[in-house]
Amino acid sequence: MRVLIALFALTALLGCASEPASETLEPTCRDGFEEFAEYSLFLGRSDSTGAEVVSDEAWNEFLEDTVTPRFPDGLTVMNGRGQWQLESGAIQREGTKILYILTEVGDGGLRLLDEISEEYKRRFGQESVLLTSGTTCVSFQ
Repeated sequence: MRVLIALFALTALLGCASEPASETLEPTCRDGFEEFAEYSLFLGRSDSTGAEVVSDEAWNEFLEDTVTPRFPDGLTVMNGRGQWQLESGAIQREGTKILYILTEVGDGGLRLLDEISEEYKRRFGQESVLLTSGTTCVSFQ
């Protein structure tokens, strides 16, 4: 019995030393799908007091003159509500615009999103913009 326990423990330890499969395998898409970069940009519409500083008109202008020229092939805009905890412990809530963008991998999309984020912060006095990135399999049907 002790030998079985020792073998089990050794096997468990060896398993822990190996790299996770997700880090060693290239993402693969099934037939008919292509791998794309997938980005979500979360753009708050309020200032630090909670007052809305990005009106619908200002948002539409920003979308037209800053975002669309960088991603003319297409994007999706969604409305959201965000919240986070301030240092004081109070919960701050605000309306949010979420940009969802798919691009070909390696086409410089991240650089373009950095430019969009910097312009948004500058124009609307925002402290930060949340950006998520990953890859996904896409099929236009």
